[in-house]
Amino acid sequence: MLEKANTVGVMSTFDEDTRSLRELVIYGLKGIAAYTEHALNIGFSDISIHNFMYEALSATLDDSPSAEVLTALVLKTGEFGVKAMALLDKANTSRYGNPEITEVNIDVRNNPAILVSGHDLTDLEQLLEQTKGTGLDVYTHSEMLPAHYYPQFKKYDNFVGNYGNAWWKQLTEFESFNGPILFTTNCIVPPRKEEIRERIFTTNSAGYPGCRHITAGKTGVKDFSEIIALAKALPSPKEIETGTITGGFAHNQVMELADKVLAAVDSGAIRKFFVMAGCDGRMKSREYYTEFAQKLPKDTIILTAGCAKYRYNKLDLGSINGIPRVLDAGQCNDSYSLAVIAMNLKDALKLDDINDLPIVYNIAWYEQKAVIVLLALLSLGIKNIHLGPTLPAFLSPGVAKILVENFGISGIGTVDEDIEEFLGR
Repeated sequence: MLEKANTVGVMSTFDEDTRSLRELVIYGLKGIAAYTEHALNIGFSDISIHNFMYEALSATLDDSPSAEVLTALVLKTGEFGVKAMALLDKANTSRYGNPEITEVNIDVRNNPAILVSGHDLTDLEQLLEQTKGTGLDVYTHSEMLPAHYYPQFKKYDNFVGNYGNAWWKQLTEFESFNGPILFTTNCIVPPRKEEIRERIFTTNSAGYPGCRHITAGKTGVKDFSEIIALAKALPSPKEIETGTITGGFAHNQVMELADKVLAAVDSGAIRKFFVMAGCDGRMKSREYYTEFAQKLPKDTIILTAGCAKYRYNKLDLGSINGIPRVLDAGQCNDSYSLAVIAMNLKDALKLDDINDLPIVYNIAWYEQKAVIVLLALLSLGIKNIHLGPTLPAFLSPGVAKILVENFGISGIGTVDEDIEEFLGR
């Protein structure tokens, strides 16, 4: 079997640097595909993105390009990653309004309920429409949390809060939720119990053996009546935590606070911003990000997006002049907002180089969406990004050297050492 694997697919590329660069492109394209699919579901598309994806996939089959040419393709993939995220941002805000500062409940009510996980807002919208007046509550899970920040969703009285944490805690949190779960995209952890499998529904590109899949009808509308009927027959969720978490700090909202933010920077009240976007995972090494957030000086602000935020978004880290010390822009694709904020800050502070901003990038990666976020940042000229908790295994020593020498990419160390280095930079 191993012999066969080495003759097909990515492992059939003998030169490890070529293979590594091709993998960067392919994983980046997978991230772009996810974001463009979400935009398309809202009716937004850009043919130039689709054309590039064909061009880039074709290039991965060509054995002639040098490492320089493939590195240029990696950066071009990042450029189209920015375009894809901008397209999705436009789609989401055009339909649902600009995210605004919002307190989201993390406790529960006594009604039976449905839990919605994933990223696709159109599925959530249809479910909320179909559950109006049914006596059912709807909660978000993991990457669906930022739906609460959009004004359009606030009109639904039964859209009541967020349940649980990042994707990898599903096994215990789905058991205590009691009701059905709708996956609109990926990150399904194989359920250990048949009872939980029977409560999981999937749609779009998500799917899992034994779970019921819902497709759209000819008009594009999905019939969620089976989920609704099951929810009515099941107990209400068990409370696992109480309180609220605050988010909604996408680029439009932050720029409305620009005067306050710039005044805090000018006065020294804010010494540095730390971009801690990306993915979460179950490995113990990811406790680094919780400890890092806890140990950051109180004159620093964390900018975040993606499920990595669950490592610190429920910590009591306080605020600076009324500005919360954790500013959550939204889903992983909303890392675009963090780039827009950085570019706007550069202009406001009249800086020539985006790398002169008092911003440090300490990104947690896990899969293809994090890869396209990284490539997007590199394409914008952002350097000295720290990536953890480990560097991707598909980076060959030669490609790692290119990233270090040209972009200052590096891994993480200990929390104390990294904070000392970042603050001294």
